[in-house]
Amino acid sequence: MHPVSDDDPYLWLEEVSGEAALAWVAERNAETEAALVADPGFAGLKTRLREVRDATDRIPYTTRRGAYLYNFWQDAEHVRGLWRRTTPEQYRKDEPEWEVLLDVDALAEAEGEKWVWAGARVRHPAYDRALVLLSRDGGDAVVVREFDMATLTFVEDGFRVPEAKTRIGWIDADTVFVGTDTGPGSLTDSGYPRTVRRWRRGTPLEKAELVFEAEQGDVAAWGMRDSTPGFERDFVGRSLDFFHSETHLLTADGELVRIDVPDDAEAYAHRTHLIVELKSEWLGHPAGSLLAFDFDAFLAGDRTAEALFTPDERTALAGQSWTRRHLILEIMRDVSTRIEVLTPGPDGWTREPLADVPALSAVSVTDTDPDVSDEYFLDVSGFLQPSTLYRGEIGAGSEQLKQAPARFDATGLSVRQHFAVSDDGTRVPYFEIGPDRAVTGPGPALLYGYGGFEVSLTPYYSGVTGRAWLERGGTYVIANIRGGGEYGPAWHQAALGAHRHRAFEDFAAVARDLVARGVTTPAMLGAEGGSNGGLLIGAMLTRYPELFGALVAEMPLLDMVRFHKLLAGASWIAEYGDPDEPADLPHLRDLSPYHHLAADRPYPPVLLMTSTRDDRVHPGHARKTAARLRELGHEVLFHENTGGGHAGASDNEQNAHNDALVHTFLWQRLAG
Repeated sequence: MHPVSDDDPYLWLEEVSGEAALAWVAERNAETEAALVADPGFAGLKTRLREVRDATDRIPYTTRRGAYLYNFWQDAEHVRGLWRRTTPEQYRKDEPEWEVLLDVDALAEAEGEKWVWAGARVRHPAYDRALVLLSRDGGDAVVVREFDMATLTFVEDGFRVPEAKTRIGWIDADTVFVGTDTGPGSLTDSGYPRTVRRWRRGTPLEKAELVFEAEQGDVAAWGMRDSTPGFERDFVGRSLDFFHSETHLLTADGELVRIDVPDDAEAYAHRTHLIVELKSEWLGHPAGSLLAFDFDAFLAGDRTAEALFTPDERTALAGQSWTRRHLILEIMRDVSTRIEVLTPGPDGWTREPLADVPALSAVSVTDTDPDVSDEYFLDVSGFLQPSTLYRGEIGAGSEQLKQAPARFDATGLSVRQHFAVSDDGTRVPYFEIGPDRAVTGPGPALLYGYGGFEVSLTPYYSGVTGRAWLERGGTYVIANIRGGGEYGPAWHQAALGAHRHRAFEDFAAVARDLVARGVTTPAMLGAEGGSNGGLLIGAMLTRYPELFGALVAEMPLLDMVRFHKLLAGASWIAEYGDPDEPADLPHLRDLSPYHHLAADRPYPPVLLMTSTRDDRVHPGHARKTAARLRELGHEVLFHENTGGGHAGASDNEQNAHNDALVHTFLWQRLAG
């Protein structure tokens, strides 16, 4: 590594809407458009990628609320989207009849605002009112408006909250829990709500009753009503950092009763049960275990637990969903999923498999109906296997509801899993999708990774990757590096803080293994990552430039000395460390790609992408890095979408454009 430079002449690029900064962005965008949009294949590629996103025969995944199945839908005619619903009987049809609840395109046109759908909190169990969340052009901050589900109109004198990173949820028909920006002291250092208030209809928001308060240095405070009929309870809590929290039962007389589990555990109540997922050892159970307690007995001091899941070195819990009488677990073994059904009874819990899943595939429970029935919706897919959606009832079989068509030609392609050996001897799994390179010889390859926040990268079907990369003869690779959750909490914690370099070493090990196995060469190997994965790509640029022929970082985190001062950055201190702490600053300076850029080091060409409306990872990370690379004489392209938020795009047109930029850049550099 080259010496760290603390000189930062580009702080002015952190002014998100500064006149000089936006002028600089416009110049860089024009350069990138000239280099990539003018490519002879760009227009055709973008058209084909837009077709994937706009396809009307996509599976419309739903959420059951009472008698209806709800869906949010975007296509070529509905750019901003439709919030709609249908009945289960209609949903079985190839072309269901949908009732449109809210047309976001029409709303945006009527109000002259670039509204982006950010979800709805529908009041349970009546499903008669909703709190609709709308974002301006894709940011995390939202406005909140109450919506009448019978008249399909906004409630004129209903609950309304101006733009903020608001947390809100129903208590009853006339009361909500809300945390939002109400002036000085109402937000944490991370920019999220610090207080929880009980807000009654018809009263001013600023007069709402304060029921809970977090510390200024916490990430956020929250409140929620468990509205399960017969088990109504109120909970409040605070996120101390990204991985530690406290939860309290809020009694009718306002008393706070701490749910006394480890602060790094995830806990929730379900009917008579308290369910706890461990991130560290507790009560003799290893990290990664899932435990069940009797809720009332636990509050009385009883710590008798039943282990619902116990991990081993190859197995981790990937998800859980309740039906009326059962708990469905999604379990990963070497990053492939299986499903088990657990049933509580007077003699303890029993378990049985739910469905057979093809090897190297992913299966997920997309929805259940925990109030009424044992219904579940199950999605099965793989890298070369389009999604199939099943509906079933536990104990009563299942039916295939929807089958997505293939979006690309997979002839001659296969999926293989391999393991690379990292610098410290750790075996790192990765998926390789593409042609048999033993027959074709080395070819262009694209390596994707994330490696943080316990996020797991599992098999999935992507028509965009298929059309933009695989159909053209490229190999696509997913690296399951440390920092993720593929093998449970220990896999994540192995790359925390000062150990982040292990994630970088794992990714580099996969890159070397691809070359050693004859899949590709360094000149034909590209890498891509976004957000925390953008930090990973920055590390490849400064630590391992000789391994790659091109790099793409999207919404990247790159300045590890100032990240905590930019937008939501303070909330990630638990993942990386605190630059204001003398004990952490040395390793953060060492991890920071922005501070290790040098003129005399050969770097592969880089494409940096961000959004002006990203209010999570500051666009200054990408802007400053592009400016410094340009100053040092390196090849770099930069693209900043004016909207889109942290996702980078808010509609299918923007997404297709961004996808075409990325793959045109990579194909130019890696395939000649």
